[in-house]
Amino acid sequence: MRMNDTNRAYWAIGLMSGTSMDGIDAALIKTDGERVLELGPAYSKSYADGFRREFQKFLGKKEAPSEIINAFTDLNIEAVRAVVDKSNLNMSDIKVIGFHGQTLFHDPSNGITVQVGDGQRIADAVGVDVVDDFRSADVEAGGEGAPFAPIYHKALSNDLEKPLAVLNLGGVGNVTYLNGRDILAFDTGPASAMIDDWVFQNTGEKFDQDGELARSGRVDQSILKAYLAHPYFQQKPPKSLDRNDFDLSLVEGLSSEDGAATLTAFTVASVVMSLDHMPSVPRKWLVTGGGRHNGYIMECLSEQLNVPVEPVEAEGWRGDELEAEAFAFLAVRSLLGMPLSFPGTTGVPAPQVGGKLNRAA
Repeated sequence: MRMNDTNRAYWAIGLMSGTSMDGIDAALIKTDGERVLELGPAYSKSYADGFRREFQKFLGKKEAPSEIINAFTDLNIEAVRAVVDKSNLNMSDIKVIGFHGQTLFHDPSNGITVQVGDGQRIADAVGVDVVDDFRSADVEAGGEGAPFAPIYHKALSNDLEKPLAVLNLGGVGNVTYLNGRDILAFDTGPASAMIDDWVFQNTGEKFDQDGELARSGRVDQSILKAYLAHPYFQQKPPKSLDRNDFDLSLVEGLSSEDGAATLTAFTVASVVMSLDHMPSVPRKWLVTGGGRHNGYIMECLSEQLNVPVEPVEAEGWRGDELEAEAFAFLAVRSLLGMPLSFPGTTGVPAPQVGGKLNRAA
């Protein structure tokens, strides 16, 4: 896949559907695979409730029916066209699309990671090459297959004071530690997924608006202690989680408020425990992902980390689009034959290239 014109920069689109399974984000950036030279428009598409419920049935499974995969892929095609329509570019100006797909199953200890979605279908529909299947090469080489955004965090933070932590509170939490030399990254623990599932199960709402439900409840300390006793938290990084590695069984029987409070405390405590694995204490935490909109989580993090904790927008980054931007960046790196994952991010033995190229017809 290596290209000769590595000094050139390209427009690329990234497509991301995260573990929270709330919809698709698309973002347009210009990059040379090392630097982010320009940010273009972004676009988000929420799933219809019926489709989301149907799609979620296949979480934890190794495949999904073709009609679900095609419907999901077509939503991504719609997102590509929409983000190009919002720009001053034509589809022919886009060099590559980075299509993450939807993770259904992630078990790197057994060499398995499953992201569904048809990259070739997208390439044929819009006439642009698509890179997908980002994680498989890393897992096959002995890596955790996650997280993949750290190299993008490094590109964005070149001029920021270090050491710095970039925390993504999506369905699962993950952190990137940057000290100007090394990149260390790993999943911290559950983030929004368990809270969202609990809130939906108990109230019918999709998430805990600004953490108000959790704020009104009391933390069950014995349940919190039981969650934190999971052996994952003692493992040394790099390490990664699947959305389904933890469940709601321990909080069943609590009130909706106390369950939300306990699960929120679990998310915060798991982030604080991540400090045990960092070479030094970050001077600042920048938070991305949906969790940064939860004022209660942000307050608790600030109190317990005792350093500035700010949304990534404080540095001019686009938090809602950051992961989509990252996969545009990674797609260009894949085309250029540059590594996507590293010993300090996924535990892969050596820097690992990856991604599968789907050529447009």
